[in-house]
Amino acid sequence: MAKIIAIANQKGGVGKTTSAINLGGCLGVLEYKTLIVDADPQANATSGVGLDPKNSRNIYECLINEADPTDLIYQTENPNLDILPSHIDLVGAELEMINMPNREHKLKFALDKIRDKYDFIIIDCSPSLGLITVNSLTAADSVIVPVQCEYFALEGLGKLLNTIKIVQGRLNTELEIEGILLTMYDTRLRLANQVVEEVKMHFQEIVFDTVIHRNTKLGEAPSYGETIVMHDAASKGAINYLNFAREILQRNDMTKISNEDKKLKIGDEL
Repeated sequence: MAKIIAIANQKGGVGKTTSAINLGGCLGVLEYKTLIVDADPQANATSGVGLDPKNSRNIYECLINEADPTDLIYQTENPNLDILPSHIDLVGAELEMINMPNREHKLKFALDKIRDKYDFIIIDCSPSLGLITVNSLTAADSVIVPVQCEYFALEGLGKLLNTIKIVQGRLNTELEIEGILLTMYDTRLRLANQVVEEVKMHFQEIVFDTVIHRNTKLGEAPSYGETIVMHDAASKGAINYLNFAREILQRNDMTKISNEDKKLKIGDEL
């Protein structure tokens, strides 16, 4: 039975899709069967793993036509990683869903059909707090909130946490905050260190120990349709996300030592 994790923040440019793709890729390399669900109309997670969003059957058909998600899933080049793609059509899905019964549970109903086939399902939410994001939070067991190490880091975070609280109260009482992930960290900037301190002071134990550094390879990998661990396993970005995947596994008591893990552990000291 898969653990379903939504990655959400209504702010754009915080490393949300990067985190969804690369957490999924690293869990796959560590031998955990993983599905990325691209619930963002921009479809960046879809193209980021090498799929053409224009030519793919996609999540829109699950939400609007109640299609079986098994027929819409594609394998990626990354070991143990599949994707349920998105499409620009998803922009209109919210309007089409307004008068549907159980409109907030459409994604949950779809994922329940395939949940037993995976260890993890990672949902890449859109940068908004609309009906599709509410669907994602309703379907999820937990939510990861990426926060960039920049001046406006905490701006809008209260609104997102309030939305999560509403979903917990009305739609999904089991939803938990998996943690806050600090992204785009630049060791050279005093401001970045101040943001890390401020976020840890405000949110304490729910902040992940792993911090994702700024890394050119992370920005480069999606243009090749690859996760960072497939693009350059020795890069700082790959090591960050492998450590993040291991931290998720440890928090969920799911650790196991794989052959790939043994090989990649050498990079931890870099």
